Amino acid sequence: MTHDEKPSDMTTGPRGVWPLVHAERAALAADLADLTEAEWATPSLCAGLSVREVLAHLTSSASLNGVRWLAGVIRCRFDFDRQVAMQLAEELGATGAETHARFRRVVTSTTKPPLPVLALLGETIVHGEDIRRPLGLRRAYPIGTLTQVAEYYQGSDLVVAAKRRIAGLRLVADDGPFATGSGPLVSGPTLALVMTTTGRSAYCDELDGDGVEILRERRDMR
Repeated sequence: MTHDEKPSDMTTGPRGVWPLVHAERAALAADLADLTEAEWATPSLCAGLSVREVLAHLTSSASLNGVRWLAGVIRCRFDFDRQVAMQLAEELGATGAETHARFRRVVTSTTKPPLPVLALLGETIVHGEDIRRPLGLRRAYPIGTLTQVAEYYQGSDLVVAAKRRIAGLRLVADDGPFATGSGPLVSGPTLALVMTTTGRSAYCDELDGDGVEILRERRDMR
């Protein structure tokens, strides 16, 4: 256990959360192993960022402890967007292959900013989809992993306004046990619920119910 971790971070669920983070990082690294430089330049689902830049952001997140994170915040005068951009640039490297190699080196890292490990698991899956979907890649995520992430986001506005985005809606997964809230229904695959909860409106097309358009309209909520 590193100085950045708490015992509860390691034991949520019988397997713990860190092994799930590591598994998702490893799967993403494997999916991206043979990309061409042109593919690395593909626009991601994150506005203004290529898939290569999103991967560099994930590398940065796995490389920052609380002290380094705070130092970056102070250096950027508490401009969090500027801080993220600065740290992304530090991990980008000169080529797509170098960006990929840097990410592979942090696959099993347990270093993290001052966030719950579940937030890192969610980030790995959401940004993994930000990368995969534009490249036409698909992953069969373990439903237990997706359910943990969905349950985390339904109760948190940390980093991303997930809890506020789904307020007043009833979300129900049709491929797993996740369900939350009350109001107009939004139903569909757990992955699509996670992605729309975090503002990726492209996944609304996979959902059904009277609440889908409400959720789509809230995509830019911060």
